[in-house]
Amino acid sequence: MVNDHRDVWIQTVDTALKEWCQGDCVLGEHWFVYRFNPQRPLTSDSADVAQAETDLAESEVKGFAVVTQTCDIVRTCDKRPFVEVVPLVEVDGIKLHDIQRSRQPQYAYIPGIAELNLVADLDRVMTVEKAVVAEWERKPGCLNDEEIRQLGQALKRKRARFAFPDDFTDFAENLQNRLRDKHNKSSPEGEALRALREIRVRAEPSWNSCEIRLIFWFIRDEEQNQFKGIGWDQFLKQWLKLIPESGRFQNVEGSVVALEDMTAKEYVESDQLDLDHLSS
Repeated sequence: MVNDHRDVWIQTVDTALKEWCQGDCVLGEHWFVYRFNPQRPLTSDSADVAQAETDLAESEVKGFAVVTQTCDIVRTCDKRPFVEVVPLVEVDGIKLHDIQRSRQPQYAYIPGIAELNLVADLDRVMTVEKAVVAEWERKPGCLNDEEIRQLGQALKRKRARFAFPDDFTDFAENLQNRLRDKHNKSSPEGEALRALREIRVRAEPSWNSCEIRLIFWFIRDEEQNQFKGIGWDQFLKQWLKLIPESGRFQNVEGSVVALEDMTAKEYVESDQLDLDHLSS
């Protein structure tokens, strides 16, 4: 009889999870649970309970996004009982745009909740049993293949992004500071930076070489041959002045291109620069 009941609710959970996909969300009042050191609490939530003889803290969040791959979500909970979820956080419109453009890898843009200015915080991951998710009201996160693909890239990038050498971080500091300073400004350059899809750099022959040729690609949308009446070449000239040849980097080049102008080889052999940092 016990096994019969178990079979029934396993089937109930499996049926509910068949509708869920990676990126789907639940909204409302929810709680993210994490472990901490009571002697050294690092967040306000853990500090509040540090004297309560516990090493578990809870943070109220606006919901969760499921980040487990869809193929694992729909497998029977009898064999695969767990899924991973990350909390949803609210951001302003400018930060939402940056996250959509993959410039802040701590977060993932989820189209289904973007109108609420909510994004997924990938720094915090919690494991829950599928029977918990089965009780949630599902909010679809991605509505087409392109959105699913972009979310997958954001999740991959969080764990697999390239760590640039320290001397490159120092070398690119002026450029990085310029991008940070101008990116959110109401100026032609600020708007141009926000219009870029991404910024990539390639080291030839390799990052370990004694002398390196650097190639920067500032990738724009295909239809934007100029911006606000100013040619992209003028912006490029300003940006390249911030990274003159020095140290191992004896040849520095750059181009503003559409994604269609790059070869697949150029793209995969280059690495994307993050807006928030250039090195691990």
